[in-house]
Amino acid sequence: MMLKDDFLLAIDQGTSSTRTILFNLEGEVLNVSQKASSLIYPNSGWIEQDAEKIWQDTLLLCKESLSKNEKAPLAVGITNQRETTIIWDKKTGKPIYNAIVWQDSRTADFCESLVKEGNEDWVREKTGLLLDPYFSATKIIWLLDNIDGARERAMSGELLFGTIDCFLLWHLTSGKVHATDRSNASRTLLMNIHTGDWDQDLLTLFNIPREILPEIRNNIDNFGKTEKSLLGKQIPIKALIGDQQAALVGQACFVKGMVKSTYGTGCFALMNLGEEAVISKNRLITTVAYSIDGNIKYALEGSIFVAGAAVQWLKDGLRLLSNISDSEKIADKIGSTQGVYFIPALTGLGAPYWRSDVRGSIVGLERDTTSDHIIRASLEAQAFQTRDLINAMSEDSGVLISQIRADGGLTKNEFVCQFLADILQLTIHKPKSSEATAWGAACLAGLGVGAYRNLEEIASNWQSSKSYQLKMSTDESDKLYEGWKQAIRTLLPKN
Repeated sequence: MMLKDDFLLAIDQGTSSTRTILFNLEGEVLNVSQKASSLIYPNSGWIEQDAEKIWQDTLLLCKESLSKNEKAPLAVGITNQRETTIIWDKKTGKPIYNAIVWQDSRTADFCESLVKEGNEDWVREKTGLLLDPYFSATKIIWLLDNIDGARERAMSGELLFGTIDCFLLWHLTSGKVHATDRSNASRTLLMNIHTGDWDQDLLTLFNIPREILPEIRNNIDNFGKTEKSLLGKQIPIKALIGDQQAALVGQACFVKGMVKSTYGTGCFALMNLGEEAVISKNRLITTVAYSIDGNIKYALEGSIFVAGAAVQWLKDGLRLLSNISDSEKIADKIGSTQGVYFIPALTGLGAPYWRSDVRGSIVGLERDTTSDHIIRASLEAQAFQTRDLINAMSEDSGVLISQIRADGGLTKNEFVCQFLADILQLTIHKPKSSEATAWGAACLAGLGVGAYRNLEEIASNWQSSKSYQLKMSTDESDKLYEGWKQAIRTLLPKN
């Protein structure tokens, strides 16, 4: 029997930070512990993180959260940055190299060679993905072929591969459980999304030994318990789910055609497809949304690599901002970019273009352009990028989208939310809880221990904190968007 003071623990390991959050069963945040995560840039296009530090930060934050309540959580749910790739020693748990981050593009040439060999269509049919360095498979190959002795050690069973969810799970259970879930596995280029398991044809193509791969499970499962020597408590780990799918769950987008869009480091829009794995004709991704009791639900996803990270770059890189929050006041004050467009392809262009070779650009500069215009353009870019995705989703699915549930750090910016509504010509809803991603992992864990009866009960608790109705005319919106498309075309002369 659940009690009023029962609660759930979510571990939310993202690109920019690691956080642990305690939720009560109504989804209210009880406390948050957080540590920033650093990125490492060894070469142009290379982006890494210290995987061992991610684990140590996670452990520290779990201890900090648990110290604030004598009672143990009912369960743990883990959500994570997806595609980021780690290979570690099976005995020691130590990574053989830094984690290669999802934004990393070092394997772009290899991916292009696979496309030229005619592999993309059949790979896409099996995985729903494109042959792009974004996904895990070619990162695994790089590690196996560039770290001394790695391939031989992998073949002899000494090494393990995992995305962040799997790596944290292995450590939290002191190496007892080497498993992942279908939402994360579907981002590796190695899982057949129709069968929900690793695919031998894909393993052969990428020359990746099955021995290093984790077991694939449903999003809700018995993933073991936290080791008592680590946290002082044995807490059941009941859910794993990739961060964008977690936000889909946290936003209660359980009905076919519902769309959520998250604005964090990148921007990721997902449309629930139900049980049909629609393969996009517009270069979107078909991915596992969630898998419960063996029943797989799919989603169309548009992935944009740089959203909030663009504003962060203006602050830290160009030093145009003292505080990110100042961007909202600046954008409102100047009223227009005066024709300036900022294409934030700082790590390549994601969907629907998929050009890892392209880099960012600021278009339309004039003598009277100021830093304020560039700052506003960086915020406007999020709406233009999202419109690219929403147009493609509507065409692929045949669904006329009327509203979007938006979340993520950038949605604290009122200008961004209103401009989204205006450029998309759609209503934008922000959830009452600002922690949609972490809540998605927590409520699945709660479902796993019987705190909730079903997804419908979870959906009934969702509330909107604010809705943004369009204020801009269709003609003005279309004119601004046409300027964006022209700016994009300057970067894609061959398209």
